[in-house]
Amino acid sequence: MALSPRQQEVKDEFIRVRGTWSDTWQAILELDPEFLKAYADFSAVPWRKNHLDDKVKEFIYIAIDAAATHMYLPGVRQHIKAALKLGATPQEIMEVLELTSTLGIHAMNIGVPILVEVLEEKGLRTGPAPLTAYQEEVKAEFTKTRGYWHAFWDEMLELDPELFAAYTEFSSVPWRTGTLEPKIKEFVYIAFDTAATHLYVKGLKLHIENAIGYGATAQEILEVMEIASVIGIHAVTSSVSILAEELGNPENRP
Repeated sequence: MALSPRQQEVKDEFIRVRGTWSDTWQAILELDPEFLKAYADFSAVPWRKNHLDDKVKEFIYIAIDAAATHMYLPGVRQHIKAALKLGATPQEIMEVLELTSTLGIHAMNIGVPILVEVLEEKGLRTGPAPLTAYQEEVKAEFTKTRGYWHAFWDEMLELDPELFAAYTEFSSVPWRTGTLEPKIKEFVYIAFDTAATHLYVKGLKLHIENAIGYGATAQEILEVMEIASVIGIHAVTSSVSILAEELGNPENRP
């Protein structure tokens, strides 16, 4: 399909700002160029301000798209390719994925306090028990490796120290052997906690505090959130090819 002058203008500007193009963007361009232009302007804000390195921006996209609550694999592939072109190492990208895989523990972060609340309501629990030597050891290891402790870990550590010890080992791998600086690690956590597919407020606040403690600026953290805020476009990118196929289906013609 030959593009109109306006469509060509929108396409050229999109490629200039985002540095990428695909059949999906082409389909959107053909169906509604003004929508694509508006999206391009919206998604380009953190690319114009540039408080984060371009490679770090790609890490944020990877984390949000790969997160268990989103799993938008076309985006994962696109942003891994972009990160590699920007000089990211396999170890760095693997580390982003490892950090993102910790999202699942939020089943415990949310579930355990509710369990405790029900136990207390039914008279099956009167309060926290003193930590054993083993529990104190696990807590110390987590604090040393991860660099913080938060009260929302207390009940999990008390009720199932073996699970918490195993999670400590699992979540600490990129902190022990990784290559990303600590504030970048915290940006990854912020990215999937703030994303509309997760919205884990307690974790978000904690990791913002941690990132600032590692030297992050408000502008850098805002850019992480700005990148996370554009995932709504996947409603279109996941569906526009279906729309295009059905428009080409003779059965759907009046």
